[in-house]
Amino acid sequence: MPDKFNMQSPPFDRLDKNQQERLRTSLDVAYFREKEPLLQTGKESQHLHILIKGAVEERSADGKEVFAHYANDDLFDVRSLFEGSCKHHYVALEDTLSYLLPKQIFLDIYNENGQFAAYFDNNLAKRQALIDAAQQQQNLAEFILTKVDSGIYHPPMILSPNQPINEVTAQLKNNAIDSALVRLNDDDERLKDKVNELPYAIVTRTNMLHAVMIDGFPLNAPVGDIATFPVFHVDQGDFLFNAMITMTRNRMKRVMVCDGKEAVGMLDMTQILSAFSTHSHVLTLSIARASSIEELAMASNRQRQLVESLLANGIRTRFIMELISAVNEQIIEKAFELVVPPALHDHCCLIVLGSEGRGEQILKTDQDNALIIKDGLQWSQCQTIMESFTQTLLKLGYPLCPGNVMVNNPKWVHSQSEWKQIISGWIQSAKPETAMDLAIVADAHAVAGNKQLLDPITEHLSNLMENKMLVLQEFTRPALQFSIPLTLFGNVKKDKEGLDIKRGGIFPIVHGIRALSLEHRIEEKNTFDRINALNRKRILEPETADNLTEALKLFFKLRLAQQLSNQHSHNRIDTSELERTERDLLRHSLHVVKKFKQFLGYHYQIRD
Repeated sequence: MPDKFNMQSPPFDRLDKNQQERLRTSLDVAYFREKEPLLQTGKESQHLHILIKGAVEERSADGKEVFAHYANDDLFDVRSLFEGSCKHHYVALEDTLSYLLPKQIFLDIYNENGQFAAYFDNNLAKRQALIDAAQQQQNLAEFILTKVDSGIYHPPMILSPNQPINEVTAQLKNNAIDSALVRLNDDDERLKDKVNELPYAIVTRTNMLHAVMIDGFPLNAPVGDIATFPVFHVDQGDFLFNAMITMTRNRMKRVMVCDGKEAVGMLDMTQILSAFSTHSHVLTLSIARASSIEELAMASNRQRQLVESLLANGIRTRFIMELISAVNEQIIEKAFELVVPPALHDHCCLIVLGSEGRGEQILKTDQDNALIIKDGLQWSQCQTIMESFTQTLLKLGYPLCPGNVMVNNPKWVHSQSEWKQIISGWIQSAKPETAMDLAIVADAHAVAGNKQLLDPITEHLSNLMENKMLVLQEFTRPALQFSIPLTLFGNVKKDKEGLDIKRGGIFPIVHGIRALSLEHRIEEKNTFDRINALNRKRILEPETADNLTEALKLFFKLRLAQQLSNQHSHNRIDTSELERTERDLLRHSLHVVKKFKQFLGYHYQIRD
């Protein structure tokens, strides 16, 4: 009986204890020499193979066509277990070890356990949900094991019991807090009755309001007389999960944190929750309060740490994208307010383009922005100020755009009327370079200044592109120009420089969905929102929409994980760093992209 079989990786982690034990006791290990067949075409398969080490090739019976290669942790041939016989040959390319799971055991568990069966479903969304479920179990464990420390709670305000209520009210207001601890005198009668309790009481704004307005206490009454005793507390270093349980069971919003018998902090429920969104609210507050570029830069530089913390705590990639997009928007808007004279804020509009415009940026990428000026405004200093703004964003960590799509380039600064004329000219010319300019503007999102200035331009673009199939044909063509990184045999291509996930996976989906959205006048800018809208309009089949959504989320997730772990910002991923389940999902996702590109080519009659 193999003892080292990994039951923690999907789909085996979905089995209950009895199913795991049944599977483990039925496993056998087989050794195959180089060139020895494991399964043969037309013959019945008696086992599911799970490779331990070695390499296996799936090929046609005559050996002329190769379909796939399998390495450690890969499994095959599920199809033959259902169909009764093997469709292809499976041959060892080198000395190979494989676990053998008997066919009947596999089928029994498959029929008993819906989550286990879902892993082998062709629908990518179902398979990704299974992986996410496994990840959530890990995130729950991380949550339970997180401890109360000074990075989570805030120092307490400690009052004397003799301070009058009106004085305490002013103190709380001035410090922007709604509660404080009261250090009771040693001779307080309450301490005599409960000798094991800590010598603290708690007072809140609500306590004081009720004491004065309902119970009739005078404004100069000692705060110790109305403070609540005893105070529920947790010890510093205790598990955060225990603090949450204490608050939940006792229906309270806060607890005292103690080091021995001394109060060292107050912990609110909002702080517990924010501990798992890594204090993003603190970052946005820092941005709002910034009064100089230097202060704004300090807040901006904390973004990568925020992303790392969110990812480490299991926050979904799409949520991270939405949050970081909002943070970026606040940073850029604040920079605009600091650089552009206030008198001009209502007469121009800063728009962000590309991934920032779609709300799909996670780590900081190149600047992509443009400016709309209200018709009739004469602004002689515009070029100088826009150059200053571009350099300001550079200081904040946003690199210059290699394509020069920035407000310091006059090509991307125009009046409202000029923008309409330029867009009309781009559409009429239908050239490859203007197609990408159109794509950039199609994702425009207003972030600063008079945001309403963008609306007529967006409306103009929508009117000109709706159902214009000849224009859309040229517009869509770039989505088909990059090859999918799959081999002729359906495996993920290996590249010593890494797989370019943007060209091979992200861009075809993003641009193809953008084209369909323009054709059908979809107003949403985010690709996920566009997919949902196209699904609602029945332009995309539900399964296609699900698969595209899951594929795009996977591409973003894999890219982000390697960017953070390897400290880079490019789009290439090293497939050797992926786990078996990730490699399997990547291969499936790239086939989803391949099928979508075929649909685009047929829909827009693009033939190269």
